[in-house]
Amino acid sequence: MLVREAMIRDVSAVFEDETIETFTHICLRKRTAGLPVVDEYYRVIGFMSETDIIRNAVPSYFSLLQSASFIPDTQQFVQRLAQMRNRPVIDYMKKPPIAVADDDTVMYAADLLIKNGLKTLPVVDEQNRLIGIVTRIHLIHAASHGTISE
Repeated sequence: MLVREAMIRDVSAVFEDETIETFTHICLRKRTAGLPVVDEYYRVIGFMSETDIIRNAVPSYFSLLQSASFIPDTQQFVQRLAQMRNRPVIDYMKKPPIAVADDDTVMYAADLLIKNGLKTLPVVDEQNRLIGIVTRIHLIHAASHGTISE
């Protein structure tokens, strides 16, 4: 089974110069945790997720602690989010993007998702332009039902 049989073609993306606030609004409206980041030619240049924002907003020493309750100033997180709000997504996105082609196998896509701890992969054409996305649940559904329609 190929990625084209499991991918979603009607997808949203953000441009590299759009703000974190715009990204957040789109994700809330679309009920998604991340979006491909594209350039003016709709080529995928990165991927932005809510995890990337949180990772950049927590104090750098946070990963060394056992619990968030040990952070002396819990307002640091809120303050950093406020500072990031008007920054462009290109400052925080994951790059280079991990993507698949529509003629890759769903097994290959599943392997990339799991090995990289991702929930979503952009699907690109030969020029690296965004043509869809594939998610974990869509791979599962497609594999267990033969295909999806969306």
